[in-house]
Amino acid sequence: MASARVTAKVGARTLSLSNLDKVLWPRDGYTKGALIDYYERVAPYMVPHLRGRPLMLERYPNGIDAPSFFEKQIPKGTPEWVARVTVANPDGRRKEIVYTVCDDAPSLIYLANLAVVTVHAWTSRVPDLAEPDFVLFDLDPGERCPLRTLAKVALALRDALQAIGLPALVKTSGGYGMHVVVPLAPGYSYETAKMFAALLAHRLRDELGAAVTLERTLAKRPQEAVYLDYVQVGEGKTVVAPFSVRARDRAPVSMTLDWSEVETFARKRSGALPADVLAGFNLGNALARLAREGDRWAGRAWKGARLEPAVNRARELWS
Repeated sequence: MASARVTAKVGARTLSLSNLDKVLWPRDGYTKGALIDYYERVAPYMVPHLRGRPLMLERYPNGIDAPSFFEKQIPKGTPEWVARVTVANPDGRRKEIVYTVCDDAPSLIYLANLAVVTVHAWTSRVPDLAEPDFVLFDLDPGERCPLRTLAKVALALRDALQAIGLPALVKTSGGYGMHVVVPLAPGYSYETAKMFAALLAHRLRDELGAAVTLERTLAKRPQEAVYLDYVQVGEGKTVVAPFSVRARDRAPVSMTLDWSEVETFARKRSGALPADVLAGFNLGNALARLAREGDRWAGRAWKGARLEPAVNRARELWS
C-alpha cells in the first residue's frame, strides 16, 4: 500500500486514511492498513460492546516498539460526528474530560487511523454512567502460572456464580489473562457491584488457597498464582473491549470464549503459560473465528441479572 492518503467510504461517512503501509508490529509485519481493515470488518461484532461507553484510547503511532500513550480526552481534530460525553474530573488538572464514544463503524475506523491499537472501555454506558451494566473479574496470572491453573480458577469462579444463580461470560484479555463478567440488570451502583465482586473474590481465595491471590502489590504476589482483581470495578475504570487488538507480538485479540474452551485449557498437561495459547486469537485469524463461531457474548448470552437473590443464596450456601 502507498503511504499517501486515501479516501474510504464507511457507511454514510467519508474518511481520509494515511500511512497504511506503516508497520506497527515489526516482528509480525502487520501494518496500520491491516489494523484499519481488521477494525472495519470486526465492527459489527465490536461496536455493540462499545456503544455508549466512554473510552480510553491506547495509541501507537510509530509501532508497538516505539513510545505510546493513553488518551482519555477526545483527540484534537476529531470530527463532530464522532460521539462524545463530558465527565467531571475533580481529581485532575482538567475540571472535566470529554471522552470519545464509539457508536458506529466509521468512528472505529477513524480511531484505527489514529493508530489506536487497543480500546479500553468503561463498564457503564451513557446516560447512566454511575450504573455499571456488568461486574468485572480480571484474572491476571503470575509469570510462572500455567494455563491450566488460570483456567481452573476461571471455572471455579463460573461455578460459584452459577451456584448462586448468576450467569458468567468469559473472554481472553488479549494479554496473559482472562476476564469473567456478570451482566447486570439496570439500577446498581458501582459501590454495590464492587462489594459483590469482593465477596466472590474472597470466597474463591478461601476455596482455592494458593492458586488465587488478592495481593495488589505486584512484587508481593506469588508468581504461580492467579491475581483475582476485583478492584477494577469502579466508575471511570476501564477494561479492554471484546475484539480489541493488543500491542504485543503476534497482535493478539481479546476474544470471547465458550466455557467449553476454558474446560479444554484446564485439561492441558503442559506447563505452557497463558500467553502461549491465548495469543493464538490474533489479528490474523480472529475474523475467521468470528465468522465460524460468532460472538459468544451476543444475543441471549447477555442477560442482565439481579444481585439480591444471588446474595441471599450466597448467605445460605457460604455462611
